[in-house]
Amino acid sequence: MSNEHGEQIRIIQETVAGKEITFAHVMGGPDPIIYQKLGLNPQLDYSSSAIGIMNLTPPESAVIASDIAVKSGNVYLGFADRFTGTMIITGELSDVVSAMTEIVDYFRDTLEYVVCKITKR
Repeated sequence: MSNEHGEQIRIIQETVAGKEITFAHVMGGPDPIIYQKLGLNPQLDYSSSAIGIMNLTPPESAVIASDIAVKSGNVYLGFADRFTGTMIITGELSDVVSAMTEIVDYFRDTLEYVVCKITKR
């Protein structure tokens, strides 16, 4: 990248080390196209299923959240990224809500993270 004088511009991106769950949302009964576009399991019963998505900082927290999710109920780990802190789970609506609640409670009560409210639609 250069400016109008042809000089190189240097951009430095930083993240602030915080202990937070910044986003937690459950989509109940999403359309099949959402599963397909996200590369999730297309064999699910779309009419009674849900997708849960969460973002955590530091990003490595997604590994812990993934472990809690799969141990808390019958959910499928669709995506977990230790570099961005994003985690996506799928399953029956009640199982996804239960897993998301377990994660938020553990991070808030045990790890003393600042957590957001779980939103649902």
